[in-house]
Amino acid sequence: MANANKDSFSRTLLVVVGLCLVCSILVSAAAVMLKPIQDDNKSFDQQKYILEAANLLDTRNLTMTKAEVKKLYDERITAKVVNLKTGDFVKGIDGNTFDMDKASRDPKNSFVPKDDIASVKRVANDAVVYLVRNEQGKLETIILPVKGYGLWSTMYAFLAVKPDMNTIENLVYYKFSGSGETPGLGGEVQNPKWIAKWNGKKLYDDKGNLAIKVTKNPAEAMTVHGVDALSGATLTSNGVQHSLTFWLGNEGFARFIEKVRKGGLS
Repeated sequence: MANANKDSFSRTLLVVVGLCLVCSILVSAAAVMLKPIQDDNKSFDQQKYILEAANLLDTRNLTMTKAEVKKLYDERITAKVVNLKTGDFVKGIDGNTFDMDKASRDPKNSFVPKDDIASVKRVANDAVVYLVRNEQGKLETIILPVKGYGLWSTMYAFLAVKPDMNTIENLVYYKFSGSGETPGLGGEVQNPKWIAKWNGKKLYDDKGNLAIKVTKNPAEAMTVHGVDALSGATLTSNGVQHSLTFWLGNEGFARFIEKVRKGGLS
């Protein structure tokens, strides 16, 4: 009787182990097979929001196919990798496939910022910028990726500026880590009415100092450097301000911006 129980247990264990092995193989195979589809969807989403930041696409009323979005992106957008310490373009790296977040997790390719006002923790040595050209090939817009912590999440955005590197064209928040910001409060960073307030604002004052300010003061918000803070969402508004302060500063795109303003892209 004891031997029978042992045999029964052994057969049960063998079936369980075999089933687990088969399932693991199927899951692994599915992951491998689905990865190209996932990468394609990720690329599509990225391209959509870059085109929205460039005022070439309305993601809320998107009627274009993936192929049409890709065609527009390829025609008008050039992704370039920039070294943050020098402000120079990095040769030999494809800006469309370079993953800033992945690079920031690699100690060999990143650094810990001294003044981490945006709570980014680590920053990749290199970053992607997007050059937007019109149909005649003239540079119209430069898009900088920025991120920083809000109330509940890390908020990812594309800041679009004119080639003077001073005049804002757009600020598009497209992704949030974790649960995101509170709907109706911090989540209003994606409200088209609030986004529209950024158009035409200036990043720097006449002396070249960073002057853009998210403010609760109505008088300041009416100036060329002011944008209304989100009502009831102080920490999210602060997060927007801190993101811009960091990424436009010396540990962000400051050297690249300086080179562009001196004609480095002409």
